[in-house]
Amino acid sequence: MRSGLISGRLNEENGAISVIVPDVSVVVPVRDEVESLPLLLEAIASNISASNFSYEIICVDDASTDGSAEFLKEQAQIRTDLKTVLLRRNYGQSAAMAAGFYYAIGKVIVTLDADLQNDPADIPLLLAKLAEGYDLVSGWRHQRQDAVVSRLIPSKIANWLIGKVTEVKLHDYGCSLKAYRSEVLADMNLYGELHRFLPALAYIEGARITEIPVRHHARRFGQSKYGIWRTFRVMMDLLTIYFMKKFLTRPMHVFGLLGLGSMVTGTLIGIYLTFIKLALGESIGNRPLLILAVLLLVTGVQLFCFGLLAELLMRTYHESQGRPIYRVREVVAKNVK
Repeated sequence: MRSGLISGRLNEENGAISVIVPDVSVVVPVRDEVESLPLLLEAIASNISASNFSYEIICVDDASTDGSAEFLKEQAQIRTDLKTVLLRRNYGQSAAMAAGFYYAIGKVIVTLDADLQNDPADIPLLLAKLAEGYDLVSGWRHQRQDAVVSRLIPSKIANWLIGKVTEVKLHDYGCSLKAYRSEVLADMNLYGELHRFLPALAYIEGARITEIPVRHHARRFGQSKYGIWRTFRVMMDLLTIYFMKKFLTRPMHVFGLLGLGSMVTGTLIGIYLTFIKLALGESIGNRPLLILAVLLLVTGVQLFCFGLLAELLMRTYHESQGRPIYRVREVVAKNVK
């Protein structure tokens, strides 16, 4: 699926080697969850196997220090359904998920946390909903088992704000349990805390999105890696998503409009001051309006130049990668012989 780097089970038939593409790739970012991993792997395997899907599990260890990496390496040498990816250092959940997407070759990609709070028994439910024609199915932890002050309240505020800004109406953006069609993720790049905004990024690409209630369990082992301060990083990334949604292919519309407004305002103030100076003979050298007029004119020119530079960068971004500014869902045509 990713960059020509294909690694999966091989099928040798009549001297030809082909890659067996599984129905489902389960991507699990891992950070210090050694106690949960044995139970998690068995739960994923048993629930997907019972649904008669072929699958692979991709565990991405984000520089764990509790023995998780060693356990996953050992299991990957024993199990045929497990692929272990070890990151060189702690990059964060978005980077770990991006690495998992890179190595996934399944037709559908499912993500969930490694702490057993997401229930692997819900994976077949997401797959069934995805089969109804959706491109992304997100889990909704309608009965969350988390601390109220440090997790629930900030999450509710963030979910409300994200929904308002992105126009993607979900109850729970932060639930890691999601199912994606692989083609939806093909053009997505994750940075910062953008894994939370995958539904919004998919919406920008024209994906059909829905949400279903899923189970959520109290943490059985270890401690949560998230705190209330993470909310502020999410807010910064939300601004990035808003700009990408509104102005990704037309940045001049925001910078140019702001620059033009600034220049017009500065010019009007300048005309007013000129009238006072020439018609009324009053001194304008000590007026704050003069400084404001000059500042607005200079700022307007700079913003306009930023818009031109952003337009050039966007053209380079799309043309260098051969990325069209549109996404085609389906082409229907009658064959003509």
